[in-house]
Amino acid sequence: MEDAEGSGTLPSSLLHRLFTRCPAHCQVRRGEWSFVSSVRPLVQVPAVIGHRGASGYRPENTLAAYELAARLGADRIEPDLVPTRDGALVLRHESEITHSTDVATRPDLASRRTTRLVEGKVVTGWFTEDLDLAELRSLRAVEPRPGLRPGTTVYDGLYQVPTFVELLDLAAQLRVELGRHIVVTAEVKDPERYAAAGFDVAAMVLADLDRLGLDAPDAPVALQCFQPSFLRRVRAEGTRVPLVQLVEGDDAGRAACTPWGLREVSTYAQVLAPAKDMVLPVGTDGGLGPATPLVEDAHRAGLAVHVWTLRNENAFLPPALRVVGSDAAPGRALAEHLAFLEAGVDGIFTDHPDTGLEARRLWSTGQLVPGARRGGTSAPTRLAG
Repeated sequence: MEDAEGSGTLPSSLLHRLFTRCPAHCQVRRGEWSFVSSVRPLVQVPAVIGHRGASGYRPENTLAAYELAARLGADRIEPDLVPTRDGALVLRHESEITHSTDVATRPDLASRRTTRLVEGKVVTGWFTEDLDLAELRSLRAVEPRPGLRPGTTVYDGLYQVPTFVELLDLAAQLRVELGRHIVVTAEVKDPERYAAAGFDVAAMVLADLDRLGLDAPDAPVALQCFQPSFLRRVRAEGTRVPLVQLVEGDDAGRAACTPWGLREVSTYAQVLAPAKDMVLPVGTDGGLGPATPLVEDAHRAGLAVHVWTLRNENAFLPPALRVVGSDAAPGRALAEHLAFLEAGVDGIFTDHPDTGLEARRLWSTGQLVPGARRGGTSAPTRLAG
Protein backbone atom coordinates (compact mmCIF):
# COMPACT_ATOMS: atom_id res chain seq x y z
CA MET A 1 0.00 0.00 0.00
CA GLU A 2 3.05 2.26 0.17
CA ASP A 3 3.89 1.98 -3.53
CA ALA A 4 3.79 5.06 -5.72
CA GLU A 5 1.29 5.15 -8.51
CA GLY A 6 2.35 3.42 -11.73
CA SER A 7 5.41 1.28 -12.32
CA GLY A 8 8.99 1.59 -13.49
CA THR A 9 11.62 4.11 -12.41
CA LEU A 10 10.40 7.51 -11.26
CA PRO A 11 12.45 10.69 -11.69
CA SER A 12 14.06 11.91 -8.49
CA SER A 13 12.01 15.13 -8.49
CA LEU A 14 8.77 13.14 -8.54
CA LEU A 15 10.01 10.80 -5.85
CA HIS A 16 10.81 13.83 -3.71
CA ARG A 17 7.29 15.20 -4.14
CA LEU A 18 5.67 11.81 -3.47
CA PHE A 19 7.65 11.26 -0.29
CA THR A 20 7.36 14.77 1.13
CA ARG A 21 4.33 15.54 3.28
CA CYS A 22 2.49 18.81 2.73
CA PRO A 23 3.11 21.01 5.79
CA ALA A 24 -0.47 22.13 6.24
CA HIS A 25 -3.92 20.63 5.73
CA CYS A 26 -7.22 21.77 4.33
CA GLN A 27 -10.93 21.30 4.72
CA VAL A 28 -13.62 21.96 2.12
CA ARG A 29 -16.44 24.24 3.21
CA ARG A 30 -18.93 25.49 0.66
CA GLY A 31 -16.57 24.29 -2.03
CA GLU A 32 -13.57 26.32 -0.80
CA TRP A 33 -10.35 25.19 0.89
CA SER A 34 -9.20 26.27 4.34
CA PHE A 35 -6.44 24.97 6.62
CA VAL A 36 -7.38 22.70 9.49
CA SER A 37 -4.67 20.38 10.87
CA SER A 38 -1.16 19.03 10.61
CA VAL A 39 -1.82 15.31 11.00
CA ARG A 40 0.60 13.22 8.95
CA PRO A 41 -0.12 9.76 7.53
CA LEU A 42 1.90 6.87 8.92
CA VAL A 43 2.84 5.80 5.39
CA GLN A 44 4.77 7.84 2.86
CA VAL A 45 2.20 7.42 0.08
CA PRO A 46 -1.45 6.86 1.10
CA ALA A 47 -3.03 3.83 -0.58
CA VAL A 48 -5.78 4.04 -3.17
CA ILE A 49 -8.06 1.04 -2.59
CA GLY A 50 -10.41 -0.15 -5.33
CA HIS A 51 -13.63 -0.71 -3.36
CA ARG A 52 -15.24 -3.89 -4.74
CA GLY A 53 -12.89 -3.26 -7.66
CA ALA A 54 -13.45 -0.28 -9.93
CA SER A 55 -17.13 -0.60 -9.03
CA GLY A 56 -18.02 2.80 -10.43
CA TYR A 57 -17.25 1.43 -13.89
CA ARG A 58 -18.01 -2.31 -13.82
CA PRO A 59 -20.47 -4.46 -11.83
CA GLU A 60 -18.99 -4.77 -8.36
CA ASN A 61 -17.13 -7.81 -7.05
CA THR A 62 -16.36 -9.17 -10.52
CA LEU A 63 -12.93 -10.05 -11.88
CA ALA A 64 -13.47 -7.39 -14.55
CA ALA A 65 -13.94 -4.72 -11.85
CA TYR A 66 -10.79 -5.82 -10.01
CA GLU A 67 -8.68 -6.02 -13.14
CA LEU A 68 -9.78 -2.54 -14.16
CA ALA A 69 -8.99 -1.17 -10.69
CA ALA A 70 -5.47 -2.58 -10.90
CA ARG A 71 -4.93 -1.28 -14.42
CA LEU A 72 -6.12 2.17 -13.35
CA GLY A 73 -3.37 2.06 -10.71
CA ALA A 74 -5.07 1.02 -7.46
CA ASP A 75 -2.60 -0.11 -4.78
CA ARG A 76 -5.15 -2.37 -3.16
CA ILE A 77 -8.36 -4.08 -4.27
CA GLU A 78 -11.13 -4.93 -1.84
CA PRO A 79 -13.46 -7.94 -2.26
CA ASP A 80 -16.31 -9.07 0.00
CA LEU A 81 -16.36 -12.75 0.99
CA VAL A 82 -19.50 -14.85 1.53
CA PRO A 83 -19.88 -18.67 1.61
CA THR A 84 -21.70 -21.05 -0.71
CA ARG A 85 -23.69 -24.05 0.46
CA ASP A 86 -20.81 -26.38 -0.40
CA GLY A 87 -18.16 -24.36 1.41
CA ALA A 88 -16.56 -22.13 -1.20
CA LEU A 89 -15.92 -18.42 -0.69
CA VAL A 90 -17.34 -16.19 -3.41
CA LEU A 91 -17.30 -12.44 -3.95
CA ARG A 92 -20.58 -10.64 -3.21
CA HIS A 93 -21.26 -7.65 -0.98
CA GLU A 94 -24.27 -9.39 0.54
CA SER A 95 -25.07 -13.06 0.47
CA GLU A 96 -28.55 -12.03 -0.74
CA ILE A 97 -27.97 -11.75 -4.48
CA THR A 98 -31.27 -10.60 -5.99
CA HIS A 99 -29.88 -7.19 -6.98
CA SER A 100 -26.30 -8.16 -7.88
CA THR A 101 -27.02 -11.15 -10.17
CA ASP A 102 -29.64 -12.36 -12.65
CA VAL A 103 -30.89 -15.05 -10.25
CA ALA A 104 -34.45 -13.70 -10.36
CA THR A 105 -34.65 -14.62 -14.04
CA ARG A 106 -33.88 -18.29 -13.37
CA PRO A 107 -37.03 -20.44 -13.04
CA ASP A 108 -34.92 -23.45 -12.03
CA LEU A 109 -33.80 -21.58 -8.90
CA ALA A 110 -37.18 -20.06 -7.98
CA SER A 111 -37.71 -22.56 -5.15
CA ARG A 112 -34.56 -21.32 -3.40
CA ARG A 113 -36.09 -17.91 -2.69
CA THR A 114 -36.48 -17.56 1.06
CA THR A 115 -36.65 -15.11 3.95
CA ARG A 116 -33.91 -14.58 6.55
CA LEU A 117 -33.13 -12.21 9.39
CA VAL A 118 -29.99 -10.28 8.41
CA GLU A 119 -28.51 -7.69 10.77
CA GLY A 120 -31.88 -7.33 12.46
CA LYS A 121 -33.80 -6.89 9.21
CA VAL A 122 -36.14 -9.30 7.44
CA VAL A 123 -34.71 -9.96 3.96
CA THR A 124 -36.37 -12.00 1.23
CA GLY A 125 -34.46 -13.26 -1.78
CA TRP A 126 -31.80 -15.71 -2.89
CA PHE A 127 -28.77 -16.32 -0.64
CA THR A 128 -25.36 -17.69 -1.57
CA GLU A 129 -25.42 -20.08 1.38
CA ASP A 130 -28.43 -21.83 -0.22
CA LEU A 131 -26.67 -22.37 -3.57
CA ASP A 132 -23.81 -24.63 -4.58
CA LEU A 133 -20.77 -23.09 -6.25
CA ALA A 134 -21.76 -24.63 -9.60
CA GLU A 135 -25.18 -23.00 -9.35
CA LEU A 136 -23.67 -19.62 -8.49
CA ARG A 137 -21.22 -19.96 -11.37
CA SER A 138 -24.17 -20.33 -13.72
CA LEU A 139 -25.41 -16.86 -12.74
CA ARG A 140 -24.19 -13.58 -14.16
CA ALA A 141 -23.45 -10.35 -12.30
CA VAL A 142 -25.46 -7.17 -12.84
CA GLU A 143 -25.10 -3.58 -11.66
CA PRO A 144 -26.87 -3.38 -8.26
CA ARG A 145 -27.49 0.41 -8.53
CA PRO A 146 -28.76 0.84 -12.10
CA GLY A 147 -30.48 4.13 -11.28
CA LEU A 148 -27.23 5.70 -10.08
CA ARG A 149 -24.88 3.93 -12.48
CA PRO A 150 -26.73 3.39 -15.76
CA GLY A 151 -23.46 3.34 -17.69
CA THR A 152 -22.33 0.24 -15.85
CA THR A 153 -25.46 -1.69 -16.87
CA VAL A 154 -24.01 -2.21 -20.37
CA TYR A 155 -21.88 -4.92 -18.72
CA ASP A 156 -24.85 -6.71 -17.11
CA GLY A 157 -24.84 -10.42 -17.84
CA LEU A 158 -21.20 -10.65 -18.92
CA TYR A 159 -19.36 -11.76 -15.80
CA GLN A 160 -19.56 -14.75 -13.47
CA VAL A 161 -19.62 -14.63 -9.70
CA PRO A 162 -15.92 -15.25 -8.91
CA THR A 163 -14.34 -17.12 -6.04
CA PHE A 164 -11.82 -15.73 -3.58
CA VAL A 165 -9.15 -18.04 -4.98
CA GLU A 166 -9.79 -16.79 -8.51
CA LEU A 167 -9.27 -13.21 -7.38
CA LEU A 168 -6.03 -14.10 -5.58
CA ASP A 169 -4.81 -15.81 -8.76
CA LEU A 170 -5.77 -12.77 -10.87
CA ALA A 171 -3.94 -10.42 -8.49
CA ALA A 172 -0.82 -12.57 -8.73
CA GLN A 173 -0.95 -12.41 -12.54
CA LEU A 174 -1.44 -8.65 -12.51
CA ARG A 175 1.51 -8.12 -10.15
CA VAL A 176 3.75 -9.85 -12.66
CA GLU A 177 2.30 -8.10 -15.70
CA LEU A 178 2.17 -4.60 -14.18
CA GLY A 179 5.41 -4.97 -12.23
CA ARG A 180 4.12 -3.58 -8.96
CA HIS A 181 2.69 -4.55 -5.60
CA ILE A 182 -1.10 -5.05 -5.48
CA VAL A 183 -2.66 -6.04 -2.16
CA VAL A 184 -5.98 -7.88 -1.82
CA THR A 185 -7.74 -6.49 1.27
CA ALA A 186 -10.61 -8.95 1.75
CA GLU A 187 -13.65 -8.15 3.88
CA VAL A 188 -15.18 -11.13 5.64
CA LYS A 189 -18.91 -10.52 5.87
CA ASP A 190 -20.88 -11.26 9.05
CA PRO A 191 -19.03 -14.39 10.24
CA GLU A 192 -21.18 -14.70 13.37
CA ARG A 193 -24.36 -15.11 11.31
CA TYR A 194 -22.74 -17.74 9.14
CA ALA A 195 -21.39 -19.57 12.20
CA ALA A 196 -24.95 -19.86 13.51
CA ALA A 197 -25.86 -21.48 10.18
CA GLY A 198 -22.97 -23.94 10.42
CA PHE A 199 -20.33 -22.18 8.29
CA ASP A 200 -16.86 -21.69 9.74
CA VAL A 201 -15.87 -18.77 7.52
CA ALA A 202 -12.61 -18.16 9.39
CA ALA A 203 -11.43 -21.71 8.68
CA MET A 204 -12.45 -21.34 5.03
CA VAL A 205 -10.49 -18.10 4.60
CA LEU A 206 -7.38 -19.41 6.33
CA ALA A 207 -7.49 -22.63 4.30
CA ASP A 208 -7.54 -20.67 1.02
CA LEU A 209 -4.62 -18.51 2.11
CA ASP A 210 -2.61 -21.47 3.37
CA ARG A 211 -3.21 -23.45 0.18
CA LEU A 212 -1.82 -20.57 -1.90
CA GLY A 213 1.10 -19.89 0.45
CA LEU A 214 -0.25 -16.46 1.36
CA ASP A 215 -0.39 -16.64 5.16
CA ALA A 216 2.68 -14.51 5.83
CA PRO A 217 3.30 -10.99 7.20
CA ASP A 218 4.63 -9.80 3.84
CA ALA A 219 2.00 -11.58 1.72
CA PRO A 220 0.01 -9.23 -0.53
CA VAL A 221 -3.17 -9.96 1.42
CA ALA A 222 -5.00 -8.41 4.37
CA LEU A 223 -8.22 -9.43 6.12
CA GLN A 224 -10.82 -7.02 7.43
CA CYS A 225 -14.07 -7.37 9.31
CA PHE A 226 -16.48 -5.36 11.43
CA GLN A 227 -16.62 -8.09 14.08
CA PRO A 228 -13.60 -7.96 16.44
CA SER A 229 -14.23 -11.57 17.50
CA PHE A 230 -13.37 -12.78 13.99
CA LEU A 231 -10.13 -10.79 13.85
CA ARG A 232 -9.11 -11.88 17.34
CA ARG A 233 -9.78 -15.50 16.45
CA VAL A 234 -7.73 -15.56 13.23
CA ARG A 235 -4.89 -13.78 15.01
CA ALA A 236 -5.04 -16.25 17.91
CA GLU A 237 -5.02 -19.14 15.46
CA GLY A 238 -1.74 -17.90 14.08
CA THR A 239 -2.56 -16.04 10.90
CA ARG A 240 0.26 -13.63 10.05
CA VAL A 241 -1.40 -11.42 7.44
CA PRO A 242 -2.26 -7.84 8.40
CA LEU A 243 -5.70 -7.35 9.94
CA VAL A 244 -8.05 -4.39 9.49
CA GLN A 245 -10.74 -3.42 12.01
CA LEU A 246 -13.71 -1.89 10.20
CA VAL A 247 -15.83 0.50 12.27
CA GLU A 248 -18.94 2.57 11.70
CA GLY A 249 -20.60 5.27 13.76
CA ASP A 250 -22.65 3.00 16.03
CA ASP A 251 -22.05 2.44 19.75
CA ALA A 252 -19.50 -0.33 19.15
CA GLY A 253 -17.65 1.73 16.56
CA ARG A 254 -17.49 4.80 18.75
CA ALA A 255 -16.21 2.73 21.67
CA ALA A 256 -13.48 1.25 19.49
CA CYS A 257 -12.38 4.75 18.51
CA THR A 258 -11.73 6.05 22.01
CA PRO A 259 -8.05 6.21 23.00
CA TRP A 260 -8.52 3.09 25.14
CA GLY A 261 -10.45 1.32 22.38
CA LEU A 262 -7.77 2.10 19.80
CA ARG A 263 -5.08 0.67 22.06
CA GLU A 264 -7.15 -2.49 22.34
CA VAL A 265 -7.63 -2.70 18.56
CA SER A 266 -3.88 -2.35 18.12
CA THR A 267 -3.33 -5.60 20.04
CA TYR A 268 -4.68 -7.64 17.11
CA ALA A 269 -4.97 -5.33 14.06
CA GLN A 270 -2.66 -3.04 12.11
CA VAL A 271 -5.28 -0.84 10.45
CA LEU A 272 -8.43 0.97 11.56
CA ALA A 273 -10.98 1.49 8.77
CA PRO A 274 -13.65 3.99 9.85
CA ALA A 275 -16.65 5.34 7.96
CA LYS A 276 -15.72 8.64 6.37
CA ASP A 277 -18.00 10.76 8.59
CA MET A 278 -16.00 9.60 11.61
CA VAL A 279 -12.97 11.45 10.21
CA LEU A 280 -14.54 14.43 8.42
CA PRO A 281 -18.15 14.93 9.52
CA VAL A 282 -20.49 16.99 7.37
CA GLY A 283 -21.23 20.37 8.96
CA THR A 284 -24.58 22.10 9.27
CA ASP A 285 -23.74 24.10 6.15
CA GLY A 286 -23.40 20.92 4.08
CA GLY A 287 -19.62 21.14 3.80
CA LEU A 288 -16.92 18.97 5.26
CA GLY A 289 -16.27 20.14 8.77
CA PRO A 290 -13.05 20.13 10.80
CA ALA A 291 -11.32 16.78 11.20
CA THR A 292 -12.07 14.79 14.33
CA PRO A 293 -9.15 13.59 16.50
CA LEU A 294 -9.60 10.02 15.20
CA VAL A 295 -6.73 9.90 12.71
CA GLU A 296 -4.27 11.41 15.16
CA ASP A 297 -5.47 9.16 17.99
CA ALA A 298 -5.25 6.04 15.80
CA HIS A 299 -1.73 6.95 14.68
CA ARG A 300 -0.73 7.47 18.29
CA ALA A 301 -1.94 3.91 18.96
CA GLY A 302 0.19 2.65 16.06
CA LEU A 303 -2.76 2.06 13.71
CA ALA A 304 -2.90 3.14 10.09
CA VAL A 305 -6.26 4.60 8.98
CA HIS A 306 -8.11 3.58 5.79
CA VAL A 307 -11.36 5.51 5.34
CA TRP A 308 -14.48 4.29 3.50
CA THR A 309 -16.15 4.83 1.03
CA LEU A 310 -15.60 7.63 -1.48
CA ARG A 311 -17.66 7.79 -4.68
CA ASN A 312 -18.05 10.25 -7.54
CA GLU A 313 -21.82 10.56 -7.74
CA ASN A 314 -23.80 13.44 -6.21
CA ALA A 315 -25.85 10.96 -4.15
CA PHE A 316 -22.80 10.07 -2.04
CA LEU A 317 -21.23 13.53 -1.66
CA PRO A 318 -21.74 16.19 1.01
CA PRO A 319 -24.33 18.74 -0.17
CA ALA A 320 -21.69 21.46 -0.67
CA LEU A 321 -19.80 19.24 -3.13
CA ARG A 322 -22.79 18.30 -5.28
CA VAL A 323 -23.36 19.91 -8.65
CA VAL A 324 -26.55 20.69 -10.51
CA GLY A 325 -28.02 17.51 -11.92
CA SER A 326 -29.34 14.15 -10.85
CA ASP A 327 -28.12 12.00 -7.99
CA ALA A 328 -26.23 9.98 -10.61
CA ALA A 329 -24.33 13.00 -11.94
CA PRO A 330 -20.68 13.25 -10.90
CA GLY A 331 -20.10 15.95 -8.31
CA ARG A 332 -16.93 17.49 -6.90
CA ALA A 333 -15.63 14.10 -5.78
CA LEU A 334 -12.02 15.09 -6.36
CA ALA A 335 -12.34 17.72 -3.64
CA GLU A 336 -13.68 15.12 -1.21
CA HIS A 337 -10.87 12.68 -1.98
CA LEU A 338 -8.34 15.47 -1.46
CA ALA A 339 -9.89 16.48 1.83
CA PHE A 340 -9.39 13.01 3.29
CA LEU A 341 -5.80 12.86 2.13
CA GLU A 342 -5.27 16.24 3.78
CA ALA A 343 -6.79 14.86 6.98
CA GLY A 344 -3.82 12.49 7.20
CA VAL A 345 -5.43 9.15 6.36
CA ASP A 346 -3.22 6.32 5.14
CA GLY A 347 -5.65 4.93 2.58
CA ILE A 348 -8.94 5.70 0.84
CA PHE A 349 -11.52 3.17 -0.27
CA THR A 350 -13.02 4.45 -3.51
CA ASP A 351 -15.36 3.13 -6.18
CA HIS A 352 -13.43 5.29 -8.66
CA PRO A 353 -9.70 4.53 -8.35
CA ASP A 354 -8.77 7.02 -11.08
CA THR A 355 -10.30 9.83 -9.00
CA GLY A 356 -8.35 8.64 -5.97
CA LEU A 357 -5.09 8.50 -7.92
CA GLU A 358 -5.56 11.98 -9.38
CA ALA A 359 -6.34 13.31 -5.90
CA ARG A 360 -3.16 11.71 -4.59
CA ARG A 361 -1.14 13.23 -7.42
CA LEU A 362 -2.49 16.68 -6.63
CA TRP A 363 -2.00 16.15 -2.90
CA SER A 364 1.60 15.04 -3.35
CA THR A 365 2.60 17.87 -5.69
CA GLY A 366 0.60 20.79 -4.28
CA GLN A 367 -0.80 21.64 -7.69
CA LEU A 368 -3.70 23.97 -8.37
CA VAL A 369 -7.17 22.49 -7.92
CA PRO A 370 -10.45 23.82 -9.29
CA GLY A 371 -12.45 26.17 -7.13
CA ALA A 372 -16.13 25.73 -6.38
CA ARG A 373 -18.29 25.17 -9.43
CA ARG A 374 -20.86 27.85 -8.75
CA GLY A 375 -22.70 29.74 -11.40
CA GLY A 376 -20.26 28.54 -14.05
CA THR A 377 -17.21 29.94 -12.25
CA SER A 378 -14.20 27.77 -11.58
CA ALA A 379 -11.49 30.03 -10.17
CA PRO A 380 -8.60 27.79 -9.09
CA THR A 381 -7.36 27.76 -5.54
CA ARG A 382 -4.04 26.39 -4.43
CA LEU A 383 -3.76 23.28 -2.35
CA ALA A 384 -1.34 23.59 0.53
CA GLY A 385 2.10 22.31 -0.28
